[in-house]
Amino acid sequence: MALTLHGIVSDNTVALDRKTATPLIINGDMAIAQRGDMTGITSGQYITTDRFFINMINLGTWSFAQSTDTPTGLGFASSLKIDCTTADASPAAADNFYLSMQNEGQNLQILEKGTSDAQTSTLAYWIKSNKTGNYVVELWDRTNDRHVGKVVTISSANTWEKHICNFPADTTGALANTNARSIMISWAFDAGSNFTSGTLPTSWASRVDANRFVGTNLGLGDNTANEVLITGVQWEVGTYDANSIPPFQFEDAGTSLARCRRYFHIGVNADGNTTGYGFGGFRTSNTAQILHQFPVAMRTEPTATQRATDNMICHDLADGNNINVDSIQSVLHNCESNILVQYTLESSSGSAGDSCYIYPTGSTAGVTFDSEL
Repeated sequence: MALTLHGIVSDNTVALDRKTATPLIINGDMAIAQRGDMTGITSGQYITTDRFFINMINLGTWSFAQSTDTPTGLGFASSLKIDCTTADASPAAADNFYLSMQNEGQNLQILEKGTSDAQTSTLAYWIKSNKTGNYVVELWDRTNDRHVGKVVTISSANTWEKHICNFPADTTGALANTNARSIMISWAFDAGSNFTSGTLPTSWASRVDANRFVGTNLGLGDNTANEVLITGVQWEVGTYDANSIPPFQFEDAGTSLARCRRYFHIGVNADGNTTGYGFGGFRTSNTAQILHQFPVAMRTEPTATQRATDNMICHDLADGNNINVDSIQSVLHNCESNILVQYTLESSSGSAGDSCYIYPTGSTAGVTFDSEL
């Protein structure tokens, strides 16, 4: 399969000693997909491949999948496939469709944003689409509400292309050194006039919606035959072109999964990537208090959501009774390392005070723990 490179050359290249020990982008090779493939998506949410979010306002219906279609010979095994399933060829002014990923401020201090030593940066990735045309890549500092954008062109249909996006330094607006949302990276594949009628900020400026995606004409939502695939996302400090940018920094599967689990985790699920049990005791005959230990510390106290009714079994260790778990009744304790959940059971056949554990059953087993940005 043909591969092409699209680089933006600059003479200003920072020393490699500013390269971080771990990639700034988590799961840039799209290897972790805890949520699984998705269909019928019509609104913004975190999607199939971990850490990536789709922003969507009234612009068709979409599916998202972890694909094995990748640029060859580079070590990538997975990509994110975005597929239009219901088209919208005439977006209203307020409509948009863009892929994004968000970062914690404490992980981006190396950029020295908001200081006299602020650094340039370079975003690189591989992309493939059946369509040719322009789209905008944007950095949005959500803390200081500042943004900068770059128009990028898909020039060859159905061909993996490596795109390089250079972004200037910003001496205004320091990033808080916390676990809060900081810079968001976006790929704008379709948008209405509310986002395209102004002037694209090629230098950092205060956010204006009309300026965000000026130059986007790809129109990915105009036909159900349209799709885009992306992988190999990396973000480097400094200014690089296609020849000088460091190689993609692969992480082993365990490390990448652990970094993703800081933000999202499925507990008591049949999938091998998750914990399969939760332990506790019966509070009453039809309630059980279960302690879930997280495999890694989460970013903040997570939100717990049962994925479906009766998708777990509560087993009484004393008498062997098995009772379906109906719903989450309340959260009794919550921190970054564990959570104590009181569940309502389907029947009143439990014995208060008996020890119990819950285990998965059904195709949508488990409970999710979410501390996404």
